[in-house]
Amino acid sequence: MSRDPERGDGEPGVADGPSDGGRLRNDRVVVGVAVVAAVGLALRVVGLGSRPFHWDEARVGYWALRYLETGAFRYRPVAGGPLLYHLDWVVFALFGVSERIARLPVALFGAALPLTALLFRDRLGDAETVAFSAILAVQPVVLYYSRFLRGDVPLALFGVAAVGFTVRAWDRRSRRDAYAVAVALPLAAAASGFVVGYLLSWFGAWGLVVDQRSVASDSGAGARASVAALRDRVAGTATPAARAGLLATAVASVLFAPRSGSTTGVGLDDPTTIHLAVYEGTVGAVRRFVGVRVVDRFPDGTHAVLPYLGDAGELLVALALPVTVLGVGTALYARYAPQRRPLVEGVGYWGLLAVVVFPTLSEVSAPWTLVHVVVPLSLPAAVGLVGALRWGASAATDAGSGGVGAHAGGDTPAIDAGTVVAVLLVALAVGAGTAAVGADVYGPPDRTTQLAQFAQPADDLDSIGVVARTAADGDPATAEVVYVGSSYHVPAAVTTGTPPVGDAWGNRLPLPWYVASAGADATSTANASTFKTAYGNATVPPVVIAEPTHRDALADQLGDGYEATIYRLGLWNREVVVFVNGETAGVEDRPEPRLGATGTPSLRSALDTGSGW
Repeated sequence: MSRDPERGDGEPGVADGPSDGGRLRNDRVVVGVAVVAAVGLALRVVGLGSRPFHWDEARVGYWALRYLETGAFRYRPVAGGPLLYHLDWVVFALFGVSERIARLPVALFGAALPLTALLFRDRLGDAETVAFSAILAVQPVVLYYSRFLRGDVPLALFGVAAVGFTVRAWDRRSRRDAYAVAVALPLAAAASGFVVGYLLSWFGAWGLVVDQRSVASDSGAGARASVAALRDRVAGTATPAARAGLLATAVASVLFAPRSGSTTGVGLDDPTTIHLAVYEGTVGAVRRFVGVRVVDRFPDGTHAVLPYLGDAGELLVALALPVTVLGVGTALYARYAPQRRPLVEGVGYWGLLAVVVFPTLSEVSAPWTLVHVVVPLSLPAAVGLVGALRWGASAATDAGSGGVGAHAGGDTPAIDAGTVVAVLLVALAVGAGTAAVGADVYGPPDRTTQLAQFAQPADDLDSIGVVARTAADGDPATAEVVYVGSSYHVPAAVTTGTPPVGDAWGNRLPLPWYVASAGADATSTANASTFKTAYGNATVPPVVIAEPTHRDALADQLGDGYEATIYRLGLWNREVVVFVNGETAGVEDRPEPRLGATGTPSLRSALDTGSGW
């Protein structure tokens, strides 16, 4: 029976044909991966709504609410990819509105990520496949951002799936897998604009796999042979390629095309404008993306690269050291090993290139960029971990039987015992490092939590939503919430109905989500003086949200009927004072004031603290 050299355990690959033993072995692998995915799902959904919305989450949630309200949608690159808006529109309509429901699609995508390991089992051993799925299920960075309303984990899922289906399409000459790639790629693009980083990393990794040994050993003959093999493989596939292209275009059109809803304009839901909507969902979407993320990015959207790379390196050491060390080490070993494993090399190069690509593309230095590094490095890390454990088990067996390397006196060889201890320490370090960082996945956010980014509120904000929901009357003409302060004030002539919006609206984040999800309406005024002018002889809204510098003046104007609470809207230096009418809130719903909170917040634009990629 022949052996697939890409597999790491000496087991037959797909080319060996089915057998009862092979089916049983594959069944065990499927069951093992399914169990891992089930555990991953449980880890992702427990307490899913316990953490307050990050500013980026609040932005997505707020625009998804507006989409639900009007039925109108238009892809705007500054607001991120369209996938999460469509999914939240569905789950909000089916299950209601809450942080837990909003995050549910991302949690489900994160739970499905371990299943992608099965796409690589033609080239991975059984143990390597299960180990790969296990790392994807429990790695803290991936786990944390699987419980977070951003497109990074969905992008990682569809990116890995695209690579897996591509490898299977090549190995099995499978058109069905090629069509799956055609579906996965537009889904990845709809998840996040960071898909550009995946394309760059993939092309770079493919080039290294094809070229690096060829240049060193045969003056490029191997590289030319690889390119020729690719040309021969795709020759005569014009019809399947055309079908795949049409399928990708159809998926992209559905995801990126505008919806007119109750408004007027071009929409996929309007039969008279479908042709225009398809154009907007394909060519128009690309033009908008390039305009926002490339042409208009300079100079405000640029940054120094080296500090971002330094941050990424520090975070990898702090949050993903076991995966990083094992992944990089295994990829380098595969590069120089006598027997090549192109998949392990290529995915390792993908992860290494991502360390440079994503901090460069990102508009902020944030932990979520590590998702795109950790996920590819998890495959070579799994191969390295399984190899190390097998090496240790083999050494222990030799030591116990007095086999190869035993001393003449028959004692247990010291080198084998040392090997066993070293491997055990590696395994313990991997587990301990993962558990230590994993504790922060469920803990309360603070500035020492490296998994969290600055724009993560440090205080629970649910009480604001409770009061706003109690006061909401369903009449847009009467506001239940008023913002006070120049940094929060949006003039009446400025619309906030669709993105992009001004900095003042962004400075309110994440509060617009809590107000809108409560069904309440909001207005604003520039300072305490204009507030007094506006409400001196009128009923004051039950919730007043202000800059802390206006606290004393507003307290005098509002009197004893309102109680003030300081909330931290970021991990540091981002505070807001919220006045609540005690009669409206009710005693049981009234938030407890946090005493001793002083200082003026440093208000930052939402565009400077979150990336729409």
